[in-house]
Amino acid sequence: MNGFFDIYSLIFLVLAIAIFFRLRSVLGKRTGSERPPFEPPVSRREQDARSNGRADNENVIALPKARDGASNNPVLEDVATDARFDKIAPAGTALNQGLRAIAAASQQFDPKEFLVGAKAAYEMIVVAFAQGDRKALKQLLAREVYEGFNSAIADRESRNETADTTFVGIDKADFSDATLKNGNAQVTVRFNSQLISATRDKNGNVIDGDPNKVIDVTDVWTFARDVNSRDLNWHLVATESAE
Repeated sequence: MNGFFDIYSLIFLVLAIAIFFRLRSVLGKRTGSERPPFEPPVSRREQDARSNGRADNENVIALPKARDGASNNPVLEDVATDARFDKIAPAGTALNQGLRAIAAASQQFDPKEFLVGAKAAYEMIVVAFAQGDRKALKQLLAREVYEGFNSAIADRESRNETADTTFVGIDKADFSDATLKNGNAQVTVRFNSQLISATRDKNGNVIDGDPNKVIDVTDVWTFARDVNSRDLNWHLVATESAE
């Protein structure tokens, strides 16, 4: 009798375990520490296409999404006293006020998180430009900026030249400017990076740069987002090289 009871107990135990793992596979495992997905900055044209349900939803790493919410959210009420912004720029400065204005309009705008995404986008764009990867660039750049990059790539291709570029890393990335005007948020970041860059002709001869030398590069890039738009992505709208 005890053997009969033990066999059925074992059967029920096996069934219970099977049901548990089935539910786990369907529902997934959540720990409470997951972060929202990142999406690439996109051009204004693609923003309009997405709003009409026509855009191609590719999975590209870039800037983190802003998370907008109601104006009565406690987070927004604390923007004026949030000490994070004073660590970036002195209180009362245009940069400090600009970042606070963007945070007030776009809930939970996190300067630290924004820089992480901006650095990822910077590396991707530099590498994509060197490789002539128009598809990747189109996902990351505003229309006007893309046209400039595309023209440079086409000019390089017309001469049968190739860019031999190795991205070494970013030494520093700092906020340079931040503004909010008529619902358009713009954040400018100054990147200090290191690259190995050389241009080769059709025969593989180096005609510019040095494939064995690491160079320091400083770029000032501006990212923008319409805080009134349902699209939560930032996109690159301007680039500038600094001496």
